[in-house]
Amino acid sequence: MTPRPLRRDGRAARWRRVGPVLLAALGAAAPALAQVPPSPSEIAGYPALHAAAHRGDAPALGTPAALATRDGHGRTPLHVATFARQRAAVAALLAAGADPGALENDRYDAVTIASVADDEETLRLLLARGASARLVTSRYDGTALIAAAHLGHDGVVRQLLAAGAPVDHVNNLHWTALIEAIVLGDGGRRHQACVRALLDAGADTRLADRAGRTPLQLALERGYTAMVQMLERAGAR
Repeated sequence: MTPRPLRRDGRAARWRRVGPVLLAALGAAAPALAQVPPSPSEIAGYPALHAAAHRGDAPALGTPAALATRDGHGRTPLHVATFARQRAAVAALLAAGADPGALENDRYDAVTIASVADDEETLRLLLARGASARLVTSRYDGTALIAAAHLGHDGVVRQLLAAGAPVDHVNNLHWTALIEAIVLGDGGRRHQACVRALLDAGADTRLADRAGRTPLQLALERGYTAMVQMLERAGAR
């Protein structure tokens, strides 16, 4: 899960519904609540391989040890290239043996970084070059799929499902991807598409949140009619 700022578009009612639940869930969470891309000062001080990855140069890759070098936030050159959407550098680093499953300090891998950014091209490249959609990532013990469903990144959700992402993984907030698409979504077109993709992939509609509320109950509470209809057609109770 990756919290994002509320949009100033008249969604006060949504915050009244979601806000207390989200704040309660995050109250005991670690200080770093979201992904942290490299700052300008970090970039300015990067050694050669990290700097090349950020610029998107075809880097002089050096040794396997260099590929695993970490910056102050635990980011490898592959993390840096993924944050910067430098796909040529991503491809070169993977070809040279960079570990696509490496986690930075907040426990994000390259797949989750691309998923949260809604960067379908980089995600497609990572998955095609052997990165896994199945890793447990983030301080919420979640997955890239849960993060993408939360944010309404429906194309990313479909890619991850096709790559074998665990559709019913439960994070440490006791939420699945299906639940997050409902309780942290806005009920709109992209979150509906996420729910539809998850249901088509066989998401278990019986898995409930920590209070025992099922996805159908959560959608009903929020007045998300289209989601309710999809869930009911899938046999949800």
